[in-house]
Amino acid sequence: MSSQRTILLVEDNPDDVDLTRRAFLRAGLTQPMDVAEDGVEALDYLFARGAHAHRVGVPLPSLVLLDLKLPRLDGHEVLRQIRSNMLTRFLPVVILTSSDEEKDMVESYSQGCNSYVRKPVSYNEFVEAARQLGLYWLVLNRAPPPGVHG
Repeated sequence: MSSQRTILLVEDNPDDVDLTRRAFLRAGLTQPMDVAEDGVEALDYLFARGAHAHRVGVPLPSLVLLDLKLPRLDGHEVLRQIRSNMLTRFLPVVILTSSDEEKDMVESYSQGCNSYVRKPVSYNEFVEAARQLGLYWLVLNRAPPPGVHG
């Protein structure tokens, strides 16, 4: 597809990580996918600190796929911190979760998520959802150029 910038998947369930990787590949999306297994690791990755300090100067991912129910720091707090930082405030964040709770959806949008997607139960539906997410966010969407902080 367009750019080969990385996708950051923030997901603590190894089965869901594997399913997401396979679904994106089957949908023809070849962007590298890095994984953060909890909210603290996701923020360390994005802000190049802790175990991810080596990422200083590395471009931000093209897209963050963020689960809500995470250990150490939940997805809502991760999203809040992403949106409150000038470097990441425009970073596309898609909530990809099994939660069908209206309060989770409302809170996610009020904190500035770009999209809220409930993980489909069937593999084929998940592949189709991955294809559509990739087509929109990685091909059609025009993001602000790197370095624009608003």
